[in-house]
Amino acid sequence: MNKNKFYVTTPIYYVTAAPHLGSLYSTLLADVAARYHSMMGKNVFFLVGTDEHGQKIAEAAKKVNKHPQDFVDGFVDSYSSMWKLYNIDYSKFIRTTDKYHQEAVQTWISRLIAQKDIYKDTYTGWYCTPCETFVTQKDQSEDDKANSKEANAEISCPSCLRPTNEISEECYFFRLSAYQDKLLSFFEKHPDFISPKERAQEVISFVKGGLKDLSISRSTISWGIPFPGDSKHVTYVWADALNNYISAVGYGSANGEKELHAWWPADLQVLGKDIVRFHAVYWPAFLMASELAQPKKLLVHGWIKMGDQKMSKSLGNAIDPKSLADKYGVDEIRYYLMRKMAITQDSQFSIADIEQSINSELADDLGNLLNRCSTLCQKYDYLSIQAPSTWSDETKKLQEKCHLMIKDSLDMIEQGFFYRAINNIWEYINITNAYFHANEPWKQAASNKEKFQETIAATVYSLRAIGIMLWPIMPEKMETLLSSIGYSIPMSSRLTHTLNPEISKPTPSLSDISFSDNLVMKKIDTLFKKMEKTMDQSTEQIITPVEETNFISIDDFAKVDLRVGTIFECEIVEKSDKLLKLQVDFGSFGKKQIFSGMRKFLSPQDLIGKQGVFVVNFKPRNIMGMPSEGMMLTSDGAVLNPSKVIENGSKVV
Repeated sequence: MNKNKFYVTTPIYYVTAAPHLGSLYSTLLADVAARYHSMMGKNVFFLVGTDEHGQKIAEAAKKVNKHPQDFVDGFVDSYSSMWKLYNIDYSKFIRTTDKYHQEAVQTWISRLIAQKDIYKDTYTGWYCTPCETFVTQKDQSEDDKANSKEANAEISCPSCLRPTNEISEECYFFRLSAYQDKLLSFFEKHPDFISPKERAQEVISFVKGGLKDLSISRSTISWGIPFPGDSKHVTYVWADALNNYISAVGYGSANGEKELHAWWPADLQVLGKDIVRFHAVYWPAFLMASELAQPKKLLVHGWIKMGDQKMSKSLGNAIDPKSLADKYGVDEIRYYLMRKMAITQDSQFSIADIEQSINSELADDLGNLLNRCSTLCQKYDYLSIQAPSTWSDETKKLQEKCHLMIKDSLDMIEQGFFYRAINNIWEYINITNAYFHANEPWKQAASNKEKFQETIAATVYSLRAIGIMLWPIMPEKMETLLSSIGYSIPMSSRLTHTLNPEISKPTPSLSDISFSDNLVMKKIDTLFKKMEKTMDQSTEQIITPVEETNFISIDDFAKVDLRVGTIFECEIVEKSDKLLKLQVDFGSFGKKQIFSGMRKFLSPQDLIGKQGVFVVNFKPRNIMGMPSEGMMLTSDGAVLNPSKVIENGSKVV
């Protein structure tokens, strides 16, 4: 087995419409993972593609009077061009209508028929055409189970909630039930197979509820891969689609065994939570029957939501990624999706959040740090920086924190928690800003040239580390940033071999640094500012009067003691679905235990190490039998926190 490889896949997308933000998000997760592993010296194979068979495709093609092949051909370019726009650096684009894939699926079916894992019978039950899913009795909601007792009652699909159709047809079945115990044993031995763990528990619960054999052919439609040995049947779309992960790397081809051995098993398979059953139950069972190794990890992300609904083409609330790129920039949207969409839960899409991310985080935090450094060097003619032979203790602490940032971020990336890794990198950006500000190099330039150069050199080393670590997220922006400090990513070498020594060890000089005159990260004129500019002078119509009883005096406000603190411990409160218990360090003001109702928005890992603003002079009260000594300021799932690192216990005024 090739240990120095990384094989990552995305779901293959159903081509009934152009790609939307949800499909972009899945693909970006895989692209970012591929880029990180490439930087760490791995040989990477990154697979994307399209799912082009099934009843839904056939019906959509019929509505526009097209042959299904012509219909799907018309959509494929929209996917490849969108991935090109967003710099998705994939290795191969597979289509399930590709001849080699169809032959591989037929080979797979023939082998399973020969070993009696596939047999013919009749299926009677419910089918969701939009999801291409057979809906069983245990999939139904309690309301549907009650309704199903009534004549002609419609059963809803558990995924899309639309009505299903009752069908009865001859089918070939895969003996899924025979693999129930093997699946449960595999899950027990590989607890990290499905991430996050909440999804794993859902899958295990489903399998323990009992598995029925799975229909893998259709005799009432003709658009699909012909079933080997029976011209009346075509292959069920999921039995077809899931096999793309192995057909793309040689399975079923005459000379493909060497390629299959080189790349399989997949190291990471990215998918949305709505298709987890197909990938975590059916797919592992298929592989067990085929005597092939299991993927190392399934990374299952939540939905991007618009209001209370999942964003999807079928629901008509999808966002066009091209329009977002045109308005805000490709790397800006890559950053927004990777940082603001949490793997562990559903996430709300927000234009306001995009604009805040660009202006506050990219422009103010990162872009301004580079710009201030560049401006000072140009002003005082320091385009070549002489680093000290020995760093000061303060700078050594900055470098130690850089080492820790790299290590912790890579650990988070390995687990698939990219948003946590970016948050961790951003904490280091704030630490570097605080270092730069505290040393006041604008004062050192004339009076202490050695200290000035040390401050600039240390900041440049930090920017180098930040640029490299953020390159998989924002490749174009970070290449510009790194170029402006005389550096490029050595893609032919391991990240860990090139990054750490150049950051941590004294370097005689930093030569050939040509600082850019342009900001890498630019602020944008937000929609809200534009609204303010064009707003009618007569505001009485849109402003709700405030009742006099809602006013407080300055004396009332002065009684509230607001302090900055760092959360050093955080845990879930058992028997509560919304509470987290925080341990907060307020510096000389002491440490306090504070409860927060943020569990539905954030996990403990999201908050540990974070700074926040807290009310600290509330009278202690008991919550779930434990004392709570304050309140964390939050708004709509977001934590109010300083834009840079502030000393614990600092008073907010």
